[in-house]
Amino acid sequence: MGILDRFSLKDRIALITAGAGPLFGSSLTEALAEAGATVITASRNLEANLEYAEKLRSQGFDAHGMQLDIGDPESIDRLHDELIERFGRLDILVNSALARDGHAGGGFEEQTPEQWEKAASGDFAGLFHICRAFLPDMRKQGRGSIINISSIYGVVSNDPSLYTGTTMKQPPTYNFVKAGMINFTRHLACYYGRDGVRANCISPGGYFNGQPEAFVERYCERVPVGRMLENEDIQGAVVFLASDASSYVTGENLMVDGGWTCH
Repeated sequence: MGILDRFSLKDRIALITAGAGPLFGSSLTEALAEAGATVITASRNLEANLEYAEKLRSQGFDAHGMQLDIGDPESIDRLHDELIERFGRLDILVNSALARDGHAGGGFEEQTPEQWEKAASGDFAGLFHICRAFLPDMRKQGRGSIINISSIYGVVSNDPSLYTGTTMKQPPTYNFVKAGMINFTRHLACYYGRDGVRANCISPGGYFNGQPEAFVERYCERVPVGRMLENEDIQGAVVFLASDASSYVTGENLMVDGGWTCH
């Protein structure tokens, strides 16, 4: 098998939570579809998932939309049962979704214990539950790739100087959840590698989403490549970790950050 063949995801089934999202969720789904996978995108907004799947099918890809509330264990179980009944298995699980309202409320001084509880019960418990739901299937088939989408802010803290003169405040619950996700991924890698299941993280850098000009300028000045993350920047990483090209890679946190964390 040639090296380019090892990147092919032909005949693989991939689930991307929040895979129709307007930020990089849709880019993850598109990349896996282009690499040959059958993709299922799932989030609370079923209509948005169905519409995005139809858009991909119109381009010749095998895409489907389903519903999921990552903060609701019953919703996760329903998705698991429906997906396995419909497609027979799952080869690739990309965890990109965040629970509703878990990170609202501004900076540390404005946040409440209730918001931290929401972040933990939604994002931490949701990540645990969806992995627990699909891991037995992956172990039984002897193959699977779990890819968790973390962040640079799961590795380093925010630089407060970037926010000077703006109303932006990074909620500390986000750092809390994303850092925990990275070590949870390592746990999965250690315990299930002998069953053929690999687990890795991708930690993207800052994505432009209408932030104030002052913030964007400071960010671009600080990051070595001189710009913010674009949709295409994350696509190669997710295909690599999903495919046989990374068959000996597990427990890693792949930084896709333009060098942000290298200084």
